[in-house]
Amino acid sequence: MKKVIEKRIDIAFYLKLFPLRFHKDAYWKSKSVVCNRSVRMLEDNFEKRPIPKTECNTKEIDENIRFAERHGISGTPTMILPDGSIYQGTIDSEKLIRLIDESSNTKKTR
Repeated sequence: MKKVIEKRIDIAFYLKLFPLRFHKDAYWKSKSVVCNRSVRMLEDNFEKRPIPKTECNTKEIDENIRFAERHGISGTPTMILPDGSIYQGTIDSEKLIRLIDESSNTKKTR
């Protein structure tokens, strides 16, 4: 995503944290990132640095899990493009830009 943003400032990503059950601490870490609205905590976690455990009342992570279940999303990363198409797994930046452009054009012509 960072490479896409470096190349195309007109593309934005909306991140929805979806902790996979087999990652032991993913749920509380996701809640901590959301509660703090912290990109730094997210990046620290991805880089295997410790993040503080934050307690707060948020339903956002549970809602993300239910959304994923309803739409058959079972892994990360998963991309949902402007036309609603879903891609699971990693995608190199050039291909992702092409898919976004094609998806955006398809959405406009509907």
